Amino acid sequence: MQASRRGQDIVDLFLDMLVSERAAAKNTIEAYRRDLAAYVGWLAAKGASPLNAETETVRAYLAGLAEQGLAASSAARQLSAIRQFHRFLLAEARRGDDPAAILEGPRRGRPLPKVLGVDEVERLLKVSCEGVVNEGRSVGERLRAARTFCLLEILYATGLRVSELVALPKSAARTREAFIAVRGKGGRERLVPLTTKAREAMVAYRRLLDEARPGAAGLPWLFPADSESGHMTRQAFARDLKSAAAAAGIPAERVSPHVLRHAFASHLLQNGADLRIVQELLGHADISTTQIYTHVLDERMAAMVRDLHPLGDA
Repeated sequence: MQASRRGQDIVDLFLDMLVSERAAAKNTIEAYRRDLAAYVGWLAAKGASPLNAETETVRAYLAGLAEQGLAASSAARQLSAIRQFHRFLLAEARRGDDPAAILEGPRRGRPLPKVLGVDEVERLLKVSCEGVVNEGRSVGERLRAARTFCLLEILYATGLRVSELVALPKSAARTREAFIAVRGKGGRERLVPLTTKAREAMVAYRRLLDEARPGAAGLPWLFPADSESGHMTRQAFARDLKSAAAAAGIPAERVSPHVLRHAFASHLLQNGADLRIVQELLGHADISTTQIYTHVLDERMAAMVRDLHPLGDA
């Protein structure tokens, strides 16, 4: 029990470093905490600790996870946490070697993101907009349609994470700038583009909101709701999005807020955007996360060679 407690104390030091030096998000910290708690607990049961575990010991732990049927993606995440943990111990001179440095993770194919075509996104926006301009509907129905249309316009214009989108402040609707500031993972701020159509959708939605719910004017959120946070929840938006997709003739299982974020990135790359710029717009801290879209670049480069190379048709 004492060995396990010492191991947990060392894990806490590592987590403190992630917060103070890397500004890691709360969810990231909790994921590391769970993975490393399981690891140091297993070491303690074997009479070892993070300070004396050997490479074969770490390998045996990972092999045990595989025998339990852990998915390759989850095993890779665990290995990543253990590697970074031991790298930290080495950097802090708490041990003189890194037993996880030479370990290889499970081989796994990286799934391609689900993406809607440009025509499908346009159809989704068109159907949502029709619900707003239909004056035969009640103010409440038009307000809900305006909110969905506004959310879709902003999401496709910016590529925001759904958590960033639903938590936008109402001040975003008042901006006349081409960009808005967004606070993303780890409290990092970035500027994202805002199209004229997205700004117009926000103005129309807020006008209907003030008409249907006068008291909402004093609330701080762009999308206020009767929820614990005070703003619309991710789940509520996902439900409204699937309803809009059904009306547009798009299967519900093909649509989610994250799919539209993927569409934003993929369509930019298809039209010539630089991968580094897309990384910044998406708020990815590491370019490797954005490289899931390299299949789009591969297709674009192949088309360029085919269309522009002097012997491309030979």
